Amino acid sequence: MKVLIMKITLRASWVHSLKEKRMIVKSIVQKLKNKFNISAAEIDCQDVHQTIVIGIAGICGSSAQMDSTEENIINFVDVNTDAEIIDIQREAL
Repeated sequence: MKVLIMKITLRASWVHSLKEKRMIVKSIVQKLKNKFNISAAEIDCQDVHQTIVIGIAGICGSSAQMDSTEENIINFVDVNTDAEIIDIQREAL
């Protein structure tokens, strides 16, 4: 059993209010939870309009499954939002 931990930082340069940012974050987080059966939440920079930091945690059966899930999550975030991915931190336990 492997534990997947990720922190994805996005930049949404067109966002001008926290309300607008909150709508984007809520959408991304809910889609991630539904598609990958993981835990996801905004974990940092909640008061910064144009920066989105999403924390992700999940359980995988093997290292291969974990690597595949990581790649699929990154691709999913890239395709499903106009925000630019500026940093990805990964950890496996």
